Amino acid sequence: MTATGPGGFDVFDVHHHVGRAFDALGGALADADAPDAAEHARVELADRLRIMDEGGVRQALVIPGHGYLRPNGIADTRAVNDEIAAYRDATPARFPVACGIVEPRDGAVSFGEIDRVTDELGLVALSFHTRFQGVSMDSQWILRYLERMGERGLVPILHAMDDTPEEALWKLASIARSLPDLTVLALDAFGGFEATRQCFFVADVAPNVVWDTSLSYNFDFIEDFARRFGADRVVFGTDLYSHPVGRRISHLLPQIVASSLPDDDKAAILGSTARRLFGVEDDPGLTG
Repeated sequence: MTATGPGGFDVFDVHHHVGRAFDALGGALADADAPDAAEHARVELADRLRIMDEGGVRQALVIPGHGYLRPNGIADTRAVNDEIAAYRDATPARFPVACGIVEPRDGAVSFGEIDRVTDELGLVALSFHTRFQGVSMDSQWILRYLERMGERGLVPILHAMDDTPEEALWKLASIARSLPDLTVLALDAFGGFEATRQCFFVADVAPNVVWDTSLSYNFDFIEDFARRFGADRVVFGTDLYSHPVGRRISHLLPQIVASSLPDDDKAAILGSTARRLFGVEDDPGLTG
């Protein structure tokens, strides 16, 4: 165990989005009076680091926002992946790994992007958020992409907000069971009471799924989940978006620290499992 965050735990957040949150969800369009790109980037990074520091999070995986515009198709997706790799490279001590995106509606063209983000950008994962992507989570294109990702050593990240039909939890179970040897990270699945109860069933039938804590209203059910399926099936995630949307770290962090789980289980949830999943080494300057 390390002495850095709340309760002395070295916290790694698996769910940070970089980019505008609401372009595709009915929010306001970009303000003509907004600061230029360089100033926005400075404020965005400073605000994210402040939120992490105040909340006790040392490191995070960064993921592009899925609401980005694509008037140029695959070229826009490539640009988003380039940008997230550059974001990682600018502050590697805090963001040691990054996740990219491929779009199922690009079909076979996305195979080349899977290879490019692996070979040229060094990304460790690819994220799917099908409510933004115009397909169902059990799309055969996604299944084929996951097969290629397994071959290339990339972690599949599937947003699973059960309140939207594209991301229904039964579809998560279906795709995970199709590739039983591939570890899949599910985000947002604990977003409501009924969805949380469904997660217990999906975890039972698809043991290769790891779950993040984001969107849960408290840790109580997740604590029961961790006791039943193992703490290594749960990782800490906050769904933190860029300024001005993101304002604070999840209220679950102090609940995890205060829970009755053994410290080794808390350490697994708060960092060690995620670092192992994404190949992030522990900081040798931190002592256990």
